[in-house]
Amino acid sequence: MKSKGELVANAMAVKYVLIGTIAVLGLVCLYYGSSVAPGLSRSDADGLGSEGVDPVLGGFVPHHDLDDLFANRERQPDVPGSIPVCDVKFSELIPCLDRNLIYQMKLKPNLTLMEHYERHCPPPERRYNCLIPPPVGYKIPIRWPASRDEVWRANIPHTHLAQEKSDQHWMVVNGNKINFPGGGTHFHDGADKYIMAVAKMLKFPGDKLHNGGSIRNVLDVGCGVASFGAYLLPLDIIAMSLAPNDVHENQIQFALERGIPSTLGVLGTKRLPYPSRSFELAHCSRCRIDWLQRDGILLLELDRLLRPGGYFVYSSPEAYAHDPENRKIWNSMHDLLRRMCWRVVAKKDQTVIWAKPMSNSCYLKRDQGTKPPLCSSDDDPDASWNVLMKACISPYSAKGMHRERWSGLVPWPRRLTAPPPRLEEIGVIPAEFQEDTNVWRSRVDEYWKQMRAILHKNSIRNVMDMNSNLGGFAAALNDKDVWVMNVASVHASAKLKIIYDRGLIGTVHDWCEAFSTYPRTYDLLHAWEVFSEIDERNCGIEDLLIEMDRILRPEGYVIIRDKSSVINYIRRYLLAFRWDGWSSEVEPRVDSLSSSEERVLIVRKKLWTEGVNTL
Repeated sequence: MKSKGELVANAMAVKYVLIGTIAVLGLVCLYYGSSVAPGLSRSDADGLGSEGVDPVLGGFVPHHDLDDLFANRERQPDVPGSIPVCDVKFSELIPCLDRNLIYQMKLKPNLTLMEHYERHCPPPERRYNCLIPPPVGYKIPIRWPASRDEVWRANIPHTHLAQEKSDQHWMVVNGNKINFPGGGTHFHDGADKYIMAVAKMLKFPGDKLHNGGSIRNVLDVGCGVASFGAYLLPLDIIAMSLAPNDVHENQIQFALERGIPSTLGVLGTKRLPYPSRSFELAHCSRCRIDWLQRDGILLLELDRLLRPGGYFVYSSPEAYAHDPENRKIWNSMHDLLRRMCWRVVAKKDQTVIWAKPMSNSCYLKRDQGTKPPLCSSDDDPDASWNVLMKACISPYSAKGMHRERWSGLVPWPRRLTAPPPRLEEIGVIPAEFQEDTNVWRSRVDEYWKQMRAILHKNSIRNVMDMNSNLGGFAAALNDKDVWVMNVASVHASAKLKIIYDRGLIGTVHDWCEAFSTYPRTYDLLHAWEVFSEIDERNCGIEDLLIEMDRILRPEGYVIIRDKSSVINYIRRYLLAFRWDGWSSEVEPRVDSLSSSEERVLIVRKKLWTEGVNTL
């Protein structure tokens, strides 16, 4: 017979074995559950999240070879009845510009170089698998053109900018709305008067800044709430209004809510995601940028982006103040730009305007060893996705188009449909360009017929083409009162220069990552073969659907044009994503861009604010 001590020891051993087995099984269940179940909370043991819940769970498991998947229906993954909704505190989440993520992952960005305002995307295991909710009291946005001057306060419940900039007429809180009088730090009396003054400085006919259509694309850095860009639109000038998610963190959110072309970005350490020679004019009105840092690397980035003969309009105390500090900055800036071969073309009151040279002749006349140097011949000035800025001047190539003002482009609006000279750089002949334009004109007509029963006047303003190719989709929308953010895939980024040469705007992006914009900023998303591409790259279709839902406004539309297996797969998720407000699916007519078994699915996102479970 065993002693009492032995019995106790055996009982304890059995107890520990059972506890260990349960623990192992629990870990296995947690691992497999978190990999397939969106919205499942996890322990806060690592110090992340709040109140013991962290909705950052990791992306869905990608399901590849969709054709085979649908051939064997037993292999289809379970589709959740609904996707959980994130806590309302995440209502303004921008995954790749989330400074909380920087702290949580213990990254050490250089604050002086603004690295903390650059993209830092969460790794796959830390992606949000829940839908971003609107703020409390959210309303369908006021429609354009009224939205230029007013938005619902509940949609962007932040009034600190109105208080901080009250003397500059940026914005005014007015009951349940926020009004935008059109002022700015250096144009208190209105952007329209300021724009006219700039045109007068340049001696443009009729004091019109468009100069007969030769000025079309503008880059406005440190744009505030984008009133400068808003008042350029009546002149047929489109600005890429750019500002970081900084202490004025909602300025771009206000701009997009107003229906003004704008985006989040910063002049930090990496090139802006635009090709070289994209803009006729760059603008900085009290943008608070240290242009002299790192051997003038930020001015050299503007130089890369300006077309031959392009202008830099600079309104800042350094241009007019006479105190010793500002005089010192002005003298250093003037000397740097002289060595870059820029020349002052006008200077009046608070504003100075420089012009970029139209050829390499000035560069070649500089003394040997003059800084900044010319970039090496192996540098690609059009490479911009995750490419570090370089403290060098991008010289013009020997091709004739770069020796002409504005790169030999015809004035707007003819520029939209005229084959641009840089087509030859991407191996496209003018006939292919014209065919692409015609095909997309026909496709857009068919889209609008498909949506005719549900589409209301002015219900669409902010549009994104997620795979812009040559810009045909955006060009076909030119007769509608919309603007289009054209997105070129990282694998087709060379085509973005054609977008800009057509007088359109856009950016390079990798759809395996989140886009740099606020939630609820686009009325229509157009995805042509986007899902097929990311599936081939082992990125999750469900992750992209969650990202599209984040940036799509309630009651906004998604147009997906892809192969049948992709459309069938996505249809199964419409109810879970609450994209079942309205839908239409057709087999489109075959054209020169068609792929095999192509289908078009158009869906509408519901407005939901109550009666949903949140994490």
